[in-house]
Amino acid sequence: MKKIEAIIKPFKLDEVREALSELGVSGLTVTEVKGFGRQKGHNELYSGAEYVVDFLPKIKVEVVISNAMLETAVEAIVKAANTGKIGDGKIFISSVEQVIRIRTGETDESAL
Repeated sequence: MKKIEAIIKPFKLDEVREALSELGVSGLTVTEVKGFGRQKGHNELYSGAEYVVDFLPKIKVEVVISNAMLETAVEAIVKAANTGKIGDGKIFISSVEQVIRIRTGETDESAL
């Protein structure tokens, strides 16, 4: 099993969720986060004063899937989250050793 963590622009969340749902992904976790990469933030004006916004709002989508679904899920996220502009985000993939569904006690793939 693999865990996909995708950091995306907030307005792309619905498209990413729909793309994963079409693949049969039954659940995911979404967190509002802030960060920066090459985008480096930007300057804003507020009440006539200019200030620097170092951390930009992003969304972190986490989903655990079977190894067989990995490539199609990653492709779906990339396609749905892509704007072609700086700051589109990143995808991190890691291995998951075990999953346990608390309610039923099911483990691994049956717990997904």
